Amino acid sequence: MRNPALVALACLLTSSAMWGLSWLPLHGLRAAGIDGILVVAIAFGAAALLALPALVVQRVAWRGRGHWLLAIAALGGFANLAFTLAMSYGEVVRVMVLFYLLPVWGVLGGWIFLGERPHRMRLVAMFAALAGAGLILGADTVLGIRLAWPDWLAIACGLTFTGNNLVFRQRQDLPLASKTAAMLLGAPLLAGALLGLGVQSATMPSVTATGLAALYGLGVATATALTQVGVTHLEAGRVAILIVLELVVAVVSAVLLGADTLDAREWAGVTLVLTAAVLEARDA
Repeated sequence: MRNPALVALACLLTSSAMWGLSWLPLHGLRAAGIDGILVVAIAFGAAALLALPALVVQRVAWRGRGHWLLAIAALGGFANLAFTLAMSYGEVVRVMVLFYLLPVWGVLGGWIFLGERPHRMRLVAMFAALAGAGLILGADTVLGIRLAWPDWLAIACGLTFTGNNLVFRQRQDLPLASKTAAMLLGAPLLAGALLGLGVQSATMPSVTATGLAALYGLGVATATALTQVGVTHLEAGRVAILIVLELVVAVVSAVLLGADTLDAREWAGVTLVLTAAVLEARDA
């Protein structure tokens, strides 16, 4: 496969499928006796070790602009931490749907921070996403929505992931490998800080469980690298549409493998959120 566009397409499709199926190894790690913040510390620590040399090799290229890498580490690190915890403890479909409220954050962020007046199609996407989330959450009215802590983490993940992507795109003067390394490094640093504060007991897991968590981290590093290849070589609108595959893979796999069951109302909600994501992507 010598066509760069086809290579980028294959990379992005593969990474989207990997992210959509990420709940499987996370649930498996819980069964093996390791979960939560400790998984983030070990898995993303392993991923960061692979990416860390890029920061050292490229230090001349980002010297004097390290504060932007710190912003990426904070935003991307929290997004990875929140996503891992939400997918480990929450309901797969609910977590993915709440994460994919990205059209809402895109409209509100552009309006509040950039002064952009949302046009009709973006407003349609925003309200479709909100309506779909309401159906998934089982709320008859807005005031009837009750969110568990994994749901809040999924929402926070979507917000910080959006912010991370904004910094990624705006700081084209920074090397891509350094930005990716900063994003991966942020998660274990945050996890280590939380463990140090006693948020979760840090009982030493078995060697097998530790190895499995590190192996999951290698998968995370691979998926992240494949995503960046696709993002770099494909136009933004096409990338955004293809990344929606994550939601499709997560929902379908969770239902087929018995992790979740959806009734007609919830399927309608998933369809609305998926439609909103595609509408938002076409506008990218």
